[in-house]
Amino acid sequence: MSVPLLQQIRVGSYILKQKLKGNKRYPLVLMLEPLFRCNLACSGCGKIDYPDPILNKRLSVQECLDAADECGAPIVAIPGGEPLIHKEIGEIVAGLVKRKKFVSLCTNALLLEKKLHLFKPSPYLFFSVHLDGLKEEHDASVCQDGVFDIAVKAIKAAQKKGFQVNVNATIFDGAKPERVAAFLDFARDEGMGVTISPGYAYERAPNQDHFLSRKKTKELFREILALGKGRKWSLNHSSLYLDFLAGNEQYHCTPWGMPTRNIFGWQKPCYLLGEGFVSSFKELMETTDWDTYGTGNYEKCANCMAHCGYEPTAAADALANPLKALLSSIRGPRTAGPMAKEISLENQRPAKYIFENQVSDFMKETHESKKAASKETAKKSLAQTG
Repeated sequence: MSVPLLQQIRVGSYILKQKLKGNKRYPLVLMLEPLFRCNLACSGCGKIDYPDPILNKRLSVQECLDAADECGAPIVAIPGGEPLIHKEIGEIVAGLVKRKKFVSLCTNALLLEKKLHLFKPSPYLFFSVHLDGLKEEHDASVCQDGVFDIAVKAIKAAQKKGFQVNVNATIFDGAKPERVAAFLDFARDEGMGVTISPGYAYERAPNQDHFLSRKKTKELFREILALGKGRKWSLNHSSLYLDFLAGNEQYHCTPWGMPTRNIFGWQKPCYLLGEGFVSSFKELMETTDWDTYGTGNYEKCANCMAHCGYEPTAAADALANPLKALLSSIRGPRTAGPMAKEISLENQRPAKYIFENQVSDFMKETHESKKAASKETAKKSLAQTG
């Protein structure tokens, strides 16, 4: 299963309208994180290292729908944490589908089979199941045995009920091209498209030793994609993004292409990098200093080649150069020959580490809110007894 035709048409039409309006910066996908809590603790994850008061916080149904309306992107991806933990996830998805948003519900699938009754099959709904490879690789990645088997069982149950299921795979240093190719064969044979991307080096991830450099990413994906010739894998990416992974394009990222709304607010500047939060999408777009981020501009972005930053760049390139995109699609990614010139890192600004301050500020706000609520409750109680 590649990207469905309906979605291609709707997204293409949306991009064209933005271009005709003269908009240089516009979102393609809303990354909607209704919670950070998860039922796994993956070694490469930088999303769950928070105190319990933060992990226990949720976006309401209305907050989620308001974010989709405010942003206007045609696609809404719901990562986390684990979204299926959210008690109102069925209502959130139903509200987004009613708005005819293409919804990609990202899940590790541990709860999927149990929660299928909360959803209805729709051309606008996709379950995107996290699988980082075949059984050995995936269970090692999520630091728990048996997860791969549970996920595959849940995938088949969802497919049997008529749901569309894709898988999303994160590739780390040390991945063997032949094993990745075997995984992509498995996904093809099970009727699933695959979103595949090199892992981003979250500063809070427990394991900091298995993230790929840009050079290693390009070399690894050249080997993987070379093995894919004639195997008819269903990769849910534009041909130009795959060319970028193989080192054939010198792209700068488009961080505003996939803006993030989570329990803190709208995250600056992108899904992978939290450098502050604002209260509205408009404020995010107007106050973020976009030119200070991206490879060559900022140390934290040096090795990033993730699809959430570069797929929007590839989409814009395809619209601007349709013949180039068509030729890339026909021939497939080039896996031999010289690579595109790399972006210089000489003038990148040093990384800033603000995670602890963000957590401290949020905890202070939480404490003050609880204190104010307690005073209000006590005041009402006193008034009633008086």
